[in-house]
Amino acid sequence: MTSDFDSNNSVGKIDLTIYPRDKHNISREHISENALKVLYRLQKAGYDAFLVGGGVRDLLLDKSPKDFDIATNATPEQIKQLFRNCRLIGRRFRLAHIIFGRDIIEVATFRGHHQEPEKQTAVQSDEGMLLRDNVYGSIDEDAERRDFTINAMYYNIADYSIHDYANGMQDLNEGMVRLIGDAEVRYREDPVRMLRAIRFASKLDMDISFETADPINYLAPLLQGIPAARLYEESLKLLQSGHGLDTYDLLREFGLFEHLFPQVAELFTEEENSKAELMIELVLESTDQRIAEGKRVNPAFMFAAMLWYPLEAYAARLMAEQGMSEYDAMMVAGNHILDEQVRSTAIPRRHTATIREVWQLQSRLERRSGKRAFRLLELNKFRAGFDFLEMRGEVEQGDTQKLAQWWHTFQHSGRNMRQAMVNDLASGGKSGSARRRRPAKKKPKKTNS
Repeated sequence: MTSDFDSNNSVGKIDLTIYPRDKHNISREHISENALKVLYRLQKAGYDAFLVGGGVRDLLLDKSPKDFDIATNATPEQIKQLFRNCRLIGRRFRLAHIIFGRDIIEVATFRGHHQEPEKQTAVQSDEGMLLRDNVYGSIDEDAERRDFTINAMYYNIADYSIHDYANGMQDLNEGMVRLIGDAEVRYREDPVRMLRAIRFASKLDMDISFETADPINYLAPLLQGIPAARLYEESLKLLQSGHGLDTYDLLREFGLFEHLFPQVAELFTEEENSKAELMIELVLESTDQRIAEGKRVNPAFMFAAMLWYPLEAYAARLMAEQGMSEYDAMMVAGNHILDEQVRSTAIPRRHTATIREVWQLQSRLERRSGKRAFRLLELNKFRAGFDFLEMRGEVEQGDTQKLAQWWHTFQHSGRNMRQAMVNDLASGGKSGSARRRRPAKKKPKKTNS
């Protein structure tokens, strides 16, 4: 069976290959119970129901999917009638979320071609970007509208077969990330596809096909037209997926990183790695390791580390040009750096507040005299501030590393040892902030006269 792709699609005619149950490794045992409930209810109501996209791809790779997305010929309104626990979302394309407590199953109606005006509504910008896309169609059209071949496979709940519309199974076996259609057209429709190509390549340890990779470098500036809130979500998927360091290397290679973090990219150097580059590698390596160990990661910590050296550079300029004190310059620079970054990736306020706390702790950790060290140890954000100080120590060496080592010892010592360490600072140890005591004035000697 063949399917004629639209005129913009360079793939042309391709074969729809159907793999029956005995020709693939997907078992219902590995599909979430809630996803199966949705699939079966749609089928029972007379609608087509398919597991699609990344869920199918990951199951074929013997991985555990993060999400189980479903495609159907039922409209969002028809889906809502079937499920009381349904909520319709989205403006660009209407989706149904079937809610099972914390588990959400996303159900999308088959999409059609936006070039056909008689079908619902679609709006494109002058550059070809899709602004609104409520166009419904058949499963064949839906497959043609998907971005990558490895995401255009459908698991049919009716007979447990896989419908492969774009030779996705072959690309999956060969380890190839390939766009469906003309790459430049598809990137102009949605520039975020460039980021997705990078993410899949690093996450799945695959190569990007030449025709998919070739336009990325000169189309990278299109990311500037993407809403900052969407780029924030994409940046988390890219850098906090467990493959952040590999992803960062690819983002640099294809000229995409500078459009996500322009202030950081300004500090990159041609020959030796700058402090900013060393810090990025450290924080992403640490993030990857925490994810591999099943530990939680905080986006605020990652952003605080990545933006620290742009903060320092801007503060230094304020001190030099406007004569500000170091404290005032760091405060003003912090606001400026975050305001500028939010233009590219809209970091939520709850995270920018944490970022500021981590930054401010860097100067507070230098002041350890009297009871200050003990009070700092009790702060809610102390651990984040100290972990960042340790990373700075690795990058900067010298006094910063010595300060981090002092705090490491202080944390793991008993009460008496801690007091001794503080006393040592006051009696002549290098605290960097211990207030000098003025020598006591000598009293005049008494005389008989």
